[in-house]
Amino acid sequence: MSITIKDVAKKAGVSPSTVSRVLSNNTRISRATSQRVRDVMEELGYHPNIMAKSLVSKTTESICVILPKPAEELFLNMFFMELIRGIVTQANRSGYDVLISSGGSEQEEVAAVSRLLKGRRVDGVILLYSRKDDQVVEFLQNNHYPFVLIGRSEKYPDILSVDNDNVHAAYDATKHLISLGHERIGFVSGPPNHIVSRDRLKGYIDALEEAGLENRKEWIVEGEFLQESGYRAMSFFMSLPERPSALVVVDDLVSLGVLRGLHELGYKVPEDLCIVSFNNLSIAELSTPPVSSIDIGIYNLGYTASQALIQSIQQDGKKDGKKQFQKRHIIPHRLVMRESSIYTPPKKPSS
Repeated sequence: MSITIKDVAKKAGVSPSTVSRVLSNNTRISRATSQRVRDVMEELGYHPNIMAKSLVSKTTESICVILPKPAEELFLNMFFMELIRGIVTQANRSGYDVLISSGGSEQEEVAAVSRLLKGRRVDGVILLYSRKDDQVVEFLQNNHYPFVLIGRSEKYPDILSVDNDNVHAAYDATKHLISLGHERIGFVSGPPNHIVSRDRLKGYIDALEEAGLENRKEWIVEGEFLQESGYRAMSFFMSLPERPSALVVVDDLVSLGVLRGLHELGYKVPEDLCIVSFNNLSIAELSTPPVSSIDIGIYNLGYTASQALIQSIQQDGKKDGKKQFQKRHIIPHRLVMRESSIYTPPKKPSS
């Protein structure tokens, strides 16, 4: 026989309405009473009926994360796993569950989000990346559903978002290579419809132009956020009559493909080619050689996105919900220098 609120109330010596208020974190209930009720819940093994609770409170205390496509990006790129770790950690601390969803196309993503929100299964949505003319953002914005974008939207610059200054980050990565004396610097980019790819490309170009260096189209290669993209880029770069002496690579996983391609072609890093990448994943430090990388605070991106969305949901549920709060959050970045970008010629033996 299942345990009910009445059983908990009787055992705790309070009314059923008090138990309900404890479940909804009502501030009118004293800490001592709240703790006593929760202890009894644990002792009896009581679990609230979430569906019934959501009908009363008009909240599911659940949020949804939309995974990227293609799906292999999630499972092969630790960036997304670290992002989700930050999201889940903060959501759990706020008493929210996290539901994962995805789609094979933008239309399927819109359909999935629509089912979840219209069916009152989640209170809001986190988008893990930003695309140009994103249909999911369009749907959420037009229907006034709570959501947060990890990235930025060109069409809706004032939506709730968490991002890095990716233009400045790529500028810093490129300036680092320029400061080492490089004048022939290439760029391995991500998908051109992703805003992060466009922003990092802009930062790279800005740094070249400021230094009076040539921006050559053949030294810019686009691909996916996958190792294979870096591998293919190397085959192209090393076949050019005049190749770059250094590369800015859009993602650490892509840089692994760059290293593999160079190794198979018989080139060494940093002796033949210097590399600076992004995200500062553990693979950057463990690769051979260790890769210089821009640390963008991935965990903090996810944690802050979760926190901002839940604050927005809770604010919407209050009578004074018109109170303004910060809409755009920028997570700072830093360059972590390693062997891949700093070449020290071997010392000549003393005579």
